Amino acid sequence: MICFNCWLVNYYQGLDPRCTANLFLDAECVGENEINNDLCFILKLQTEQHILQAQSTSNTEIVMHTILGYFSQRTGLLVKFEDTKLVRMKTVKGKDSVIWETNIESMIDDYRCVGGINIAHGGKTISTLYRYGAAHNHKQMIEEIWSIEEVDFNIFGLSMDCFLPPSDHEREQHDVAEHTV
Repeated sequence: MICFNCWLVNYYQGLDPRCTANLFLDAECVGENEINNDLCFILKLQTEQHILQAQSTSNTEIVMHTILGYFSQRTGLLVKFEDTKLVRMKTVKGKDSVIWETNIESMIDDYRCVGGINIAHGGKTISTLYRYGAAHNHKQMIEEIWSIEEVDFNIFGLSMDCFLPPSDHEREQHDVAEHTV
């Protein structure tokens, strides 16, 4: 069973390869596709119906939640990630049903070796929100080109649940050292 509520964009943009591997552990291979001249196999996760029902509320029904991962056949690295979710707003007296579709698609690249692990340092993410029903449809889209300047593991004093840019952590260590002298 996979918990999609704990989805964090940074995990799927290559920051945590273990989390990515664990997410796709029970996935089904659904085909191949060429992305940026790289032949990829596609792994698909579909949330089970009983989980969707458990995540629904009295006002909403989660209809579908699918995740696709496109992995390079040459390197095994994640090169594209798609997350799509359909939510139906339950009808209120006299109003039409509205369905919201969210789609997040990330192209992941600029892998560099950090501590023996390939970590993505750049990519592009497009988030799209569709609204269907209630007499008219809407579409909104946000595009982000992202890059990571530096990555390090096992930073002294940083809990496993936190992310802190190394330059900020060095500043914190310096401040602590000044106060203890």
